Amino acid sequence: MNSTQAPTRGFPFKKVMVGTIGTAMEWYDFGVYGFFAAIIGSQFFPAKDQISSLVAAFGAFAAGFLARPFGAILFGQLADRKGREFALTASVLLMAIPTFIISILPTHEMIGASAGVMLVLCRILQGLSVGGEHTTSIVYLVEHAPKHHKGLAGSFAPFGASVGILLGSAVGALLNNILSTEQLESWGWRLPQAVGLLLAVVGLWIRRQNLSHATPEPKPDCSPLREAFANNKLDIFKVVLINVMPAIGFYTIFVYLATYLHEVDGVEARHALEINTISMVFLLGMIPAYGWLTDKIGAMRLLWGSTLGIALFSYPLFQLLHNQNEWIDLAGEMAFVVLLAPFMAASPSALCAMLPHKVRCTVLSIGFNLAMGVLGGTTPLLVEYFRKKTHDDLTPAYYLVGAALVTIVGLFLYRENPEAHKELEG
Repeated sequence: MNSTQAPTRGFPFKKVMVGTIGTAMEWYDFGVYGFFAAIIGSQFFPAKDQISSLVAAFGAFAAGFLARPFGAILFGQLADRKGREFALTASVLLMAIPTFIISILPTHEMIGASAGVMLVLCRILQGLSVGGEHTTSIVYLVEHAPKHHKGLAGSFAPFGASVGILLGSAVGALLNNILSTEQLESWGWRLPQAVGLLLAVVGLWIRRQNLSHATPEPKPDCSPLREAFANNKLDIFKVVLINVMPAIGFYTIFVYLATYLHEVDGVEARHALEINTISMVFLLGMIPAYGWLTDKIGAMRLLWGSTLGIALFSYPLFQLLHNQNEWIDLAGEMAFVVLLAPFMAASPSALCAMLPHKVRCTVLSIGFNLAMGVLGGTTPLLVEYFRKKTHDDLTPAYYLVGAALVTIVGLFLYRENPEAHKELEG
């Protein structure tokens, strides 16, 4: 075990807090946009019909995700060269800037088309930040946990992301209940961004108080990016394949589904967000439970079970969701939680065990964010487009099944790196 890792025998609560707080804040900022996509679309991308405006809004959502691989390259190299802790602090700072700008950004009615351009630029900056934050926190948590807690500790990275999405959903549900449609469209949509700025300040303070920079990370012999593409191209490819299903699955179930229930089933926006919020609370309980189970039975069993479950049950579950009963909608989304949570919990420790330490952040960041950015981030846009094009409301189910089949290929290719296994096990 290298000198930067000094896990104690007990569960590393302080490390988990440091790794989780920034992830929660950044995913709140990033996810809340999806919950207000319809309103933001009307304010920044006005069109003659609501669908065109919504598609444009999801296009801006996708732009942030397409920036994630570039953020992965930037922050992955920073983490491998200057240390995981340096990258974690820098990513929070980068997220705070566009969050503040969006909270005060003039709309299309005020300054014309440049409003939409500025919004897309802010989304790109947010994407750069998220591209480095999540994977660096995964590596930080797994590396600093004792060997019998790596599954549980690693699961707190997706737990933090889910906390952020949940906060966004909860704020969305609250505002939809206490504000009128006119108030939301006029100024109410800005409030979640202001909350995000507050969270950024709190997250930065917590990290600066608890991160220690006393012991530097051992530096690679050359550029981590150059070494990754010279010697670890297959690892990058495997990381992409493995993350196709969770990327598409998460943004279908916890971001797009609220819009789907509103647009397809006629569920009121506030009720759709309430369903999403309840499901996210359930997810928060499931992730650490499955993380604990990862340390007991191994990550691969959970990864296989989750992927096969999504492949087999996505179609019948979307048939279940395609109804006019909100209680059945809730049951359907919670069933998806049971299927997806094992993968979210087990994948951090499994992916770290596949990658060598000196380029771990770079390889993981590039592969993970290619999957999440190119596939996950475009999911709401593509699913909404093809649903309208084909007039088939079960389009999301087909997309999920296809994603699961790709991830199955990645799981067949998965192999632990012997040196990484020895290093992580100490």
